[in-house]
Amino acid sequence: MNSATAPEAAPASELGSGRQPAGRGRILAWAAWDWGSAAFNAVMTTFVFTVYLTSKAFGGEDEASAVLGTALAIAGAAIAVLAPVTGQRSDAGGRRKLWLGVNTAAVALLTGLCFFVFPRPEFLLLGVTLIALGNIFFEFAGVNYNAMLAQISTTANIGKISGFGWASGYLGGIVALLIVLQLFVQPSIEWFGASTEDSLNIRLVAVFSALWLLVFAVPVMVAVPEVPIARQDRLGFFASYGLLARRIKAIYRTSPHTIYFLLASAIFRDGLAAVFTFGGVIAAGTFGFDLKQVIFFAIFGNVVAAVGALVGGLLDDRAGPKAVIIGSLAGLLVAGTALLILGNGTYSFFGISWSGSMTFWVFGLFLCLFVGPAQSSSRAYLARLAPTGETGELFGLYATTGRAVSFLAPALFTLCITIATPLVAPGQAQRWGIVGIMVVLLAGLLVLLPVKAPGKTGIAVVPSR
Repeated sequence: MNSATAPEAAPASELGSGRQPAGRGRILAWAAWDWGSAAFNAVMTTFVFTVYLTSKAFGGEDEASAVLGTALAIAGAAIAVLAPVTGQRSDAGGRRKLWLGVNTAAVALLTGLCFFVFPRPEFLLLGVTLIALGNIFFEFAGVNYNAMLAQISTTANIGKISGFGWASGYLGGIVALLIVLQLFVQPSIEWFGASTEDSLNIRLVAVFSALWLLVFAVPVMVAVPEVPIARQDRLGFFASYGLLARRIKAIYRTSPHTIYFLLASAIFRDGLAAVFTFGGVIAAGTFGFDLKQVIFFAIFGNVVAAVGALVGGLLDDRAGPKAVIIGSLAGLLVAGTALLILGNGTYSFFGISWSGSMTFWVFGLFLCLFVGPAQSSSRAYLARLAPTGETGELFGLYATTGRAVSFLAPALFTLCITIATPLVAPGQAQRWGIVGIMVVLLAGLLVLLPVKAPGKTGIAVVPSR
């Protein structure tokens, strides 16, 4: 039959199309990247290096925090604008693995260069620039990494594999943090890297994180094959945005619930991020945890989140990702309500004394338990909806929509504390910031409810040009 008159093939998902299930080695290699990436997420941007950058050594906490926040905001804007097109171009050129490797190497290089950020105010700009650029390349790498999920899974096991990846990230973060604590921050042995002169120990954390990321990125580069070239023709960079606009319109026309899910997930993912972002702050400010207790809770919280991701992945393959996300969001709202109502008070239940510390340990861990499966099933949900050859571009949109609303939870958290401050006793206002996070989670849940689950909505038809 002449190709010019051949009927257009029915749209299909890249997921499991024409492949046998991936072997265990390939899945482990893919998840190893998640394990290694925790060095950038947990060590560099959450618990260690950004805390160093916002210390008095760089001119004062307030000023340094403002500079860091500005740099990260600029990075977020760049990600929102560029992520979909970077995913689109790696799909088209059959270079998904190549660009995962290039962007991962860029993150490692920028992380390693943080060794040269000495504890003096004149090095603040260098430090925040390296971290901001690292965030940009990390998100670009994540677009290609998430898109690879469709290459190594089928409709029967995608939830389990996605959950395994998320769990690997949580556990990798725990191991990396423990190593950093034992060797650099609170060294248990005497060695040159433990020296605090010119903050050598903290600057060496950056070198450790870069090496950790590189080492665990190698397996996926070896074991997972490159995607085939989808289109031989090449578009200019700006022309790619025109194609992106046409594809978004086509997705909305042929599979509108894909767009609805992108919007819903952007909202509830911001709430999920806020649980970890503000969890330590609330533990210290509202429940009186000291730094050692916060670190211990972070370790246990990551373990629980990993278990939740694994169990949620198994449920995802049986009940579907939408059911897992809805159940997780509902669990988060219940646990958050308990933290809000009980606060740091002391209670007695059936003769058993219940302190504020116990409240946070119990319901804080419940929050961690439900965050993992919601994140994992969100990724699996989108991979099920991705048209063949368009997975990277769709995950680029996933990154963009998330960045577009990333101000919601922090803004509402701050607003609720501001409103509560003149209305409650001194030191009690921070607890009401929980309301802001819960509002975002509830909004995401309500927007998700009418969205059709994968299998009940068609795979989008997208134009090739």
